[in-house]
Amino acid sequence: MYRDEDSFTRRMDGPKLFKIENQHSTPVEPSKPAIFLGVQARGNTPMVTVGPKYERKNQFSYNEDRRPEQDGKLLDKFDHFYDDTKVLLILFQIMGVMPIQRGIGTTTFEWTSTATIYAMCLWVAETVVVILVGRERIENTLQPDKPFDEYIYNIIFLCILTPHFLLPIASWRYGGEVAKYKNMWTHYQLRYYRVTGSILEYPNLKRMCIALCIISWLISIGVVVSQFYLQPGFTMWHTSAYYHIIAMLDCLCALWWINCTAIGSASKGLALNLHKALENTESADLLVEYRALWLDLSHMMQQLAKAYANMYGIYCLIMFVTTIIAGYGAFSEILDHGFSLKELGLFVIVAYCTGLLYIICNEADHATRKVGLDFQERLLNVNLAAVNAETKKEVEMFLVSIANNPPVYSLNGYTVINRELLSSNLATMVTYWVVLMQFKLSLIRRGTGNPTATISNLTATIDSS
Repeated sequence: MYRDEDSFTRRMDGPKLFKIENQHSTPVEPSKPAIFLGVQARGNTPMVTVGPKYERKNQFSYNEDRRPEQDGKLLDKFDHFYDDTKVLLILFQIMGVMPIQRGIGTTTFEWTSTATIYAMCLWVAETVVVILVGRERIENTLQPDKPFDEYIYNIIFLCILTPHFLLPIASWRYGGEVAKYKNMWTHYQLRYYRVTGSILEYPNLKRMCIALCIISWLISIGVVVSQFYLQPGFTMWHTSAYYHIIAMLDCLCALWWINCTAIGSASKGLALNLHKALENTESADLLVEYRALWLDLSHMMQQLAKAYANMYGIYCLIMFVTTIIAGYGAFSEILDHGFSLKELGLFVIVAYCTGLLYIICNEADHATRKVGLDFQERLLNVNLAAVNAETKKEVEMFLVSIANNPPVYSLNGYTVINRELLSSNLATMVTYWVVLMQFKLSLIRRGTGNPTATISNLTATIDSS
């Protein structure tokens, strides 16, 4: 996964890219006390590689004295993250979801670019179809003397149409922040090589991106076509408005999965190199650079959440509301008529929305643990008695940095994406289902189907609960 600097430079044409100071391999003496307590050394080699260093004006300053690399071709050579995820970026451009463009070593977003103009034209064309289908749904909803459950079914499919109209506001508006996040990755990988002497790579990430792009559209087609066959009143004409929207939701979920996986891989590689660096009892200067790399990784997590905060916030809200309505509709139909294909179609929607929420929350939780908890455990297992005073101080400052810069995905401060968010959403869903089913049972006992009375009774039931 991580190749050393010598093997890399043999592969590259020309001389070495960086001057490496005092690089050497020092055998670990048998009498030297163990650096780590309760942690087995990774690998079978007893050699300790000290990575290349670059000078910093103030060793306790992380950002203000670090000049960004200006050589775009050099950045491209080390940007494996872009190479592995390029297929997903191209798919987003084709779908008009995020019209960012890649130059030489940099990612940009401009409102007047070709990609953005294409996205606008595509969005306008799709809007015509979405409005026509949505108008039919609204007219069907407003028909008088309809059972309350029929209102529920139309609201489900109207909710799914909502992300299309929010795309320019929630996605394109923050194209500059997304480009900034991509550029942070580009510069991080070059810094990673300069500090550790190894290249940051991501196992199977390219294959995963290609597979997820295909699976996203297959799931979109499968979900929409299943509703055509299972839901009465869902015509083939209506399916044309949903393919792109469902595929967009799937691709956003795939994007989140890919970014969390890449951050986890970067964290794992940094932890392995940190382990090797700490085996040298005089590694205080190098530890400063590792701490800066970790802070960059934590800031990238925060920038990812900032760039997509509105999109994923709306995303989770729509999944939450749709799951509640579809679940209620399925349980209500089972009480009225027993199990049928219609209920199966509603359960497909519930499983789909719940699955997307689970992936978003679970992958975020995994990345947070790898970058935060795993690093803390590794540093807490350092035998401070076996290192000098400067290294001991740097280990302590590293732990303070982790505590003061928690690696979490915060959606503009409204919520933190992790497993706790998933469990709280599921608990809230169950609560609403119980309240709605109590209301449904009261309707059955009273024998009423008037939608106006139904809505007023529902409001009274929720207030009393």
